[in-house]
Amino acid sequence: MTEPPRPAAPPGPVLVALLALLTAVAALSTDLYLPALPAVAADLGATASGVQLTLTAFMVGLAAGQFVIGPLSDVLGRRRPLLAGVGLCLAASVACALAPDLGTLALARFVQGFSGAAGVVIARAIVADTTRGRATAKLMGLMMIIVGVMPVLAPLGGAAVLQFAPWRGVFWAVAALVLVMVVGSLTVVPETLPPERRHPVGLRPLLANAAAVLRTRRYRYALLTFALSFGAMFSYISASPFVLQEVAGLTTVQYAVAFGVNGLGMMTAGLVSIRLVDRLPVLRVLSVGVGLLLLAAVGLLVTVLLGTPTVPLLACLFVLVSAMGLVLGNASATAMGAVPDRAGTGSALLGTTQFLLAALVAPLVGLGGKADPLPMAVTVLACAALAATALLALPRDAGDRTRAAVDG
Repeated sequence: MTEPPRPAAPPGPVLVALLALLTAVAALSTDLYLPALPAVAADLGATASGVQLTLTAFMVGLAAGQFVIGPLSDVLGRRRPLLAGVGLCLAASVACALAPDLGTLALARFVQGFSGAAGVVIARAIVADTTRGRATAKLMGLMMIIVGVMPVLAPLGGAAVLQFAPWRGVFWAVAALVLVMVVGSLTVVPETLPPERRHPVGLRPLLANAAAVLRTRRYRYALLTFALSFGAMFSYISASPFVLQEVAGLTTVQYAVAFGVNGLGMMTAGLVSIRLVDRLPVLRVLSVGVGLLLLAAVGLLVTVLLGTPTVPLLACLFVLVSAMGLVLGNASATAMGAVPDRAGTGSALLGTTQFLLAALVAPLVGLGGKADPLPMAVTVLACAALAATALLALPRDAGDRTRAAVDG
């Protein structure tokens, strides 16, 4: 068993705030843009499905970027890939704002997602480089709170921009936020991976790193707990416009309020999680979160089978989303803490698996049509049950002290 490398100096408040902003770039670039979709379609003469492809292009770029940039940061260090990524993301955001047609916009969105992935994947790696144990869980939890509240605030921000500017103004707003990330990365972010901890250049070492990370049993099951729990939440996100409006009969305003309340529930649970990990083992807090998720999933299926009454439906969805505040930060901290010597690769696999699973569950929830909530309930329960199974398989012998040993 190898000793975990000593962490670099813990991040200060300014660096923590910047890491949270870097982590939120995906949510900002997507959710700020949502209110502008009809205007984009009208201005560029595109169909609704065509404009939706620009969202798909961004998500594909985000997944691919994490897969490439994370392992690369284990070779080159954190700072250079981060600076290159945020710089290219700034250029891509400007290209989105100036795009003359839908094809150009979709291409620019792919590049924006690919380059923006640098902030997401390297922010997690920097946390793993600079903290251990409970401190990692607290910082990961804080970043998940920021990401969780973005779906609540970002559409409101996008709608506000559209009151004073055409849809291109949304991308200028995104570009301004990315510019803040560029300046912050240049002035605040240190290099947290010293040369002696970097890995050799080449495809074979990169693949060997990925294989070693996946052979680490603690990482593997924490990864599955994280990704499957996110899959349960994304099943709700994908189906919620139809289930809550077509089935439960909520108006557009009521739906927005319900969506926002659930996001606030997740944020509140995340704050509670940060306090709890000072008093309880990280895995115990994670177990409570997964237990609540599974309970909400069972309740959701029962509610749907009973005819989908509105109040129990909303209550189950609130518990489901709120549980994520206890799950996502602690599961990602457990995974990253298990591979501190390969944090970039571990972060890359975490993010890539998360978004690939989200892409997988999204079409499943619509199999029964817009007016059938049963596929959503079944998918949520399947993801929650598998997440609980993965958590049960996660090694407990090291307590909450993650380690780098590959124990297969």
